[in-house]
Amino acid sequence: MQTRVEKKPSTTKRMIIMIVAVLALIGIIAGIKVMSVMKMMAGMKPPPPAVVSTAKTAYQEWQPDLRAVGSLRAGRGADLALDIAGLVTKVNVQSGDEVKEGQVLLQLRDSEDVAQLHQAEAQATWAGVTFERYKKQVSVGAVSKADYDEKEADLRTKQAAVKQQEVNVAKKQLRAPFAGRAGIVTINPGAYLNSGTMVVTLQQLDPMFVDFHLPQKDLGDLKVGQKVTLTLDAFADKKFEGTLNAISPKVDSDTRNVQVEAKVANPDQLLAPGMFANVNVDVGSEKRYLTLPQTAVVYNPYGETVFVVKKKSEADKAQAAEAAKNGDPPKDAGKDKAGASGGPQLPPDTLVVQQAFVTTGPTRGDQVAILTGLSEGAEVVTSGQIKLKSGSPITIDNKVQPANSPDPRPQEH
Repeated sequence: MQTRVEKKPSTTKRMIIMIVAVLALIGIIAGIKVMSVMKMMAGMKPPPPAVVSTAKTAYQEWQPDLRAVGSLRAGRGADLALDIAGLVTKVNVQSGDEVKEGQVLLQLRDSEDVAQLHQAEAQATWAGVTFERYKKQVSVGAVSKADYDEKEADLRTKQAAVKQQEVNVAKKQLRAPFAGRAGIVTINPGAYLNSGTMVVTLQQLDPMFVDFHLPQKDLGDLKVGQKVTLTLDAFADKKFEGTLNAISPKVDSDTRNVQVEAKVANPDQLLAPGMFANVNVDVGSEKRYLTLPQTAVVYNPYGETVFVVKKKSEADKAQAAEAAKNGDPPKDAGKDKAGASGGPQLPPDTLVVQQAFVTTGPTRGDQVAILTGLSEGAEVVTSGQIKLKSGSPITIDNKVQPANSPDPRPQEH
């Protein structure tokens, strides 16, 4: 009797069938998940436009200048002292007094020196009388020429002694070497002063000088007589004008800076020696620059950029023109990112930003000059650029504007 044998699929074939079934199941699940996510994304609302502030580019006349920090010093100033010791008998100046040149400020006890001066004057007078007598007698031969010469020499010696004693008396007085304002006086009558002890400082406050340094590369722009403007923290709302007075003939070999001196009138005596000041030196003629607030420029390793505000339709046209210029294939301008993902497209009059490269120039206060990349009247984002990129929709709120002053002042809050 013949036995019937049933054929069963091989193990390999069964494994292949199982793998295909599992992959098909995974594909179905993934497809359902993708469709669910796409449906969810299509139902989501686009993110709200970014809120930014803007400013329009405008031309301004700028005066090129060089800036530095300088130190003020008096036109003439000295710490006055006596070169001899002595006891103070009179103090003829008070703190802050305006004194005249030659005015006696302090007197030491000089009674002994004055007495010696009187004695020397008496001796000189007697020597003068004797000399005149011998002068008459030598003409008639009553005295010898040697005696006459001796009396003349004696007279000159006595007169020299008088002058020497006058100097000793003068040393007991402290006189103002020039007109100016006295400093703080702390010495009183009865005090004993050693030689060289400072009595009072005297400063001539009009005019004042300011010393500052500039890099050697600016030497070609400096000329004596150029206008100089000083600003100080002590007088925030006031400017002091002067002229460049002198340029050092030597450049510091360590810093490669050159020392410059300016002269500033100080009729109200508001400026004081030792104060520091911000110095602006006007160089050259005025130049016309297209300007923006410095906050509008985004500084990157690959260059400076700004975000220009445009309508969606204008941005699409500009993008298409740029693509044609570069030889890129044309793109559907109406397909923005929202439309490509299935969401609603932006209306043509929606405000968007377009990133543009610019070349910046000199700065002045809060402003920066734009040399290339923008035209006059272009509206540029000045704050809120962090989350922006080309094509991002925006909402403009200019209630609060960033600083845009050509001459900013420090403020205390």
